Amino acid sequence: MPVQRTLSIVKPDAVEKNVIGDIIRRFEENSLSIIGAKMVHLSAAEAGRFYAVHAQRPFYKDLCAFMSSGPVLAMALEGKNAVTLNRQLMGATNPKEADAGTIRADHAASIDANAVHGSDSEENAAIEIGFFFPDLELHSKA
Repeated sequence: MPVQRTLSIVKPDAVEKNVIGDIIRRFEENSLSIIGAKMVHLSAAEAGRFYAVHAQRPFYKDLCAFMSSGPVLAMALEGKNAVTLNRQLMGATNPKEADAGTIRADHAASIDANAVHGSDSEENAAIEIGFFFPDLELHSKA
């Protein structure tokens, strides 16, 4: 399994619930290292740029409004098979369909307020990490 990087965002609902520490614990217990982290409050325009790939989807406007409704914690994660591992830890987008013990099963309220975002591919991870972190802000352990 190759060492990869991926982006994780603790969304406004999970920040509000004060479950950041539990989410970080899950990453670290599963051999994902945090190589960059920052709390930001995205504007609607910034959220729109980040989620531009979904601009034509019916949920885009609501997604951008939600992601700009409060602070988020953006993290660059690194580890073996990081993209897939992060997505497994998150669980299904709809928390009602997420496996027990996943982040979304434990902390998400709905398909919209679903606690976390994670990159869906290595290529998108590179783009998404670049959105939040210049290279000088990443501190690889590899």
